[in-house]
Amino acid sequence: MDFSIPEEIQQLRQTLRDFVDRAVIPLEPSIEAEDRIPDSLLRQMREMGLFGITIPQRFGGLGIGPLGYALISEEVGRAHGAVRTLIGISNGIGSKILVSFGTSAQQDTYLPRMASGELATALAVSEPGAGSDVGAIRTSAERQGDAYVLNGTKHFITNAAHARLLTVLARTSKEHGTRSGMSMFLVTPDLPGFRLGRRHETMAGRGCGRAEVVLEDCRVPAANRIGEEGRGFQMTMSCLQEGRVAYAAMCLGLAQRLLEMSADYARQRVQFGRPIAEFQAIQFMLADMASSIYAARMATYHAAWKCERNEECAQEASMAKLLASEAAGKVADSAVQIHGAMGYARDYAVERMYREARVFRIAEGTSEIQRGIIARKVLE
Repeated sequence: MDFSIPEEIQQLRQTLRDFVDRAVIPLEPSIEAEDRIPDSLLRQMREMGLFGITIPQRFGGLGIGPLGYALISEEVGRAHGAVRTLIGISNGIGSKILVSFGTSAQQDTYLPRMASGELATALAVSEPGAGSDVGAIRTSAERQGDAYVLNGTKHFITNAAHARLLTVLARTSKEHGTRSGMSMFLVTPDLPGFRLGRRHETMAGRGCGRAEVVLEDCRVPAANRIGEEGRGFQMTMSCLQEGRVAYAAMCLGLAQRLLEMSADYARQRVQFGRPIAEFQAIQFMLADMASSIYAARMATYHAAWKCERNEECAQEASMAKLLASEAAGKVADSAVQIHGAMGYARDYAVERMYREARVFRIAEGTSEIQRGIIARKVLE
């Protein structure tokens, strides 16, 4: 593995860090209070091209590959969860399936608008009875002439409240409980039979627009099907592999920011007549935090490097996601401990970031799912 980083990626990475520090972090209290990203911040994100980092240049994106995107995602991970999520969706699950499997007409219609930030997206897979068990989805898609009629309910769909284009996984065969017979569809909220259900109030995630998506005889043009009928599950899983690497990198960004905040606080906080950074108990916590981040970072970079080379990296992607999400949780817990009562206070960022870190072990495939993937590879 070559550990050198191209100069252009280094520059973009520094630009992202400066942007997060200068423009995003000061607005985090506002995002929390108003449950939305300010329009002024969204404009800056569009101007910087942050919604098209991975989208090919011919569609107006930057066309950056998996390794570069992982490095950039680490800086994005330092930002508020709403910003992190919106950028992640647009460059990952929101556009990846379309880039990989969409028709030329679909790509020309939607990808330039995604890259510019004009078109917010969402991936609608999870259902009340189907989370980790994607094979259990019940949303149906019945072919009727030149359209498919979709019926079902999706829930915990991140960015559903803001999305103007959703990629929906539905069953085109009547055989439930299997991974075959699923297809992917591009669905817009203006179609008859589409409506948003209840907004999900979660432990963290203000500004992320998580909501139910209800489809009641929603007639979707057949031209909006992505790829072959019956190949939806395979397409979804193939796109999750790189997505998990980027997600791992975002976990690292949050963890790194918490480590830096904890080290700064330890230097300043005085107890028993001296800074708590001088106490071995605090030093050991910081050392464990830094070591966990380093180990997860190396795993993430290696997985990204393999993805960049188009090598098989399902196991490495799952290892990176598992290690980075677990590390973020442990680092967040230690950060609260180091900050003491201040870490438990709602008006301090550590408390919010502690809550944000918890979803990392659930979203993009739970830790248990990752362990199952890794174990199957070990036992092959």
